[in-house]
Amino acid sequence: MNRDRIRERLTIKPVEVKHLTQFNELLRYVFQVTDSDIEESGYEDGSEVAKAKRPVLKSADVIGWFDDDDTLVSQLAIYPCEVNIHGEIYAMGGITGVGTYPEYASLGLMQDLIELALEKMRAKGQWISYLYPYSIPYYRRKGWEIMSDMMTFRVKDSQLPKQVPVSGSVERQENDHPDVMAVYDQFARKNHGAMIRTELNWDEYWRWENEEERIAAVYYNAENQPTGYCLYWIAEEVFHIKEMIYLNQEARIGLWNFISAHFSMINYVEGEVYRNEPIAFLFEDSEMKETISPFFMARIVDVKEFLQRYPFDSTVKPFHFIVEDPVVTWNNGVFGLIWDEDDQVTITDEPIGKPVTLDIQTLSTMFMSYKRPTYLHNIDRIEADKETIRSLERIIPNETAYFSDYF
Repeated sequence: MNRDRIRERLTIKPVEVKHLTQFNELLRYVFQVTDSDIEESGYEDGSEVAKAKRPVLKSADVIGWFDDDDTLVSQLAIYPCEVNIHGEIYAMGGITGVGTYPEYASLGLMQDLIELALEKMRAKGQWISYLYPYSIPYYRRKGWEIMSDMMTFRVKDSQLPKQVPVSGSVERQENDHPDVMAVYDQFARKNHGAMIRTELNWDEYWRWENEEERIAAVYYNAENQPTGYCLYWIAEEVFHIKEMIYLNQEARIGLWNFISAHFSMINYVEGEVYRNEPIAFLFEDSEMKETISPFFMARIVDVKEFLQRYPFDSTVKPFHFIVEDPVVTWNNGVFGLIWDEDDQVTITDEPIGKPVTLDIQTLSTMFMSYKRPTYLHNIDRIEADKETIRSLERIIPNETAYFSDYF
C-alpha cells in the first residue's frame, strides 16, 4: 500500500488505560522483552507487568498514533518527575515508552509525537526533559544531548579497603525500608541532576529488577541516624552493587567496611557509579577496571523559562544567546540575560551585550554541567568571544549530574 495512504488512515490521540495491553505489547516488541526476561525480573507473566504499569499509564501523559481499527502503532509517554538542577527543583518530563512498529517506520510518526510532547511539557511547566536513549544520534537530532554518565567498575577481593574504625554501624534492611528512602531524598536534594523520587518513581526504579533478591545495607551514625545505604546482591561469588548513596565520608567508609567484611565469600565486587567520578582514587590499590559510558540525555524544553529559574553562580555583564532548535519554534531566536542589583536575572528577546551562538543540544549539556563552556567553545559547539566564554564559566556551577534512575 502507498505509504501516504497508510499515513492518511492514522490518527494521533491520547493512549488511555483501556489501551494498556496494546501499550505493553508495543514496548515488548520494540525492546524485544521476552517471557524469560519478565520471569527473571520477578513477574509471573506479561499480564502482571501490565498490571504493574497501570499506575504509570494513569500518571503519565501518553500519546500515540492509531490505525483506523483503533490499533496502537506508535507511542510516546511523558513521565512526570521532579529533578534537582543545581539546588533548584524543576518539574521534568521524562520521555519513555517510545516505539513504533517497523511497518509504520519512516512515516514521520515519531517526529510528530515528539513535537506534541514538547508542547505538552511546556504547557505543564516542565522546562527540562530527560530520556534514556536507544540511539544518541537520533535524539541529538531532536534536541537532546548527553547530561550524565554511568561508570561500571570491578574490584578484586584482594583490593578491597582495609577496615577503618567508624562511630556508626551497618544494618541490613528491606529495599523499601523508610530509612533507605529518607537517605536518598536527602541525597537527591543536595546533588545536581538527581530525581526527587516519589512512590511511583521508586516503583519504576525496580521495574525490571528482581527486587526480592536485592538487600539494603544501611549505615547508621553514632546518633542512630541513617546517612548512607548500599543496594546489593551476591551471586556466583560476586558482590553486585546496584546503588551506593552516602551523605558523608563516614557513611562511605562504613559501607565499604561492610562490603570488605564479605572478603571470604566473594572474588569480586562489581557495580555502577552514576557520575563521572572514578572510585579508583579512593582505594589504596587503584589498579582496577573502570568503564565510563554515556547514560542519560537532557533537553531544555523552554529556554526562557528554564533560564529564568536557573541558579546562576554569579552575575556578569549582560550578553545574549542566539539559539537554534531543530524541533520547536519558541526556542529559536535571541535570549538576552540581564542581572539587577539584587542579582535577579531577566530574560529578554533583545540582543543585549555580546552574542553566544549555539544549538539547543549544546545549551542543554552546558547548563546541565556535563561539558564546560570552554571545552564546547574549543570543539566549535559555541561561537563567542573569549571574554563571554569566561563569563559563562563563572555563572554556570561546576558540578556534574548524578542520575541513577531508569524509566
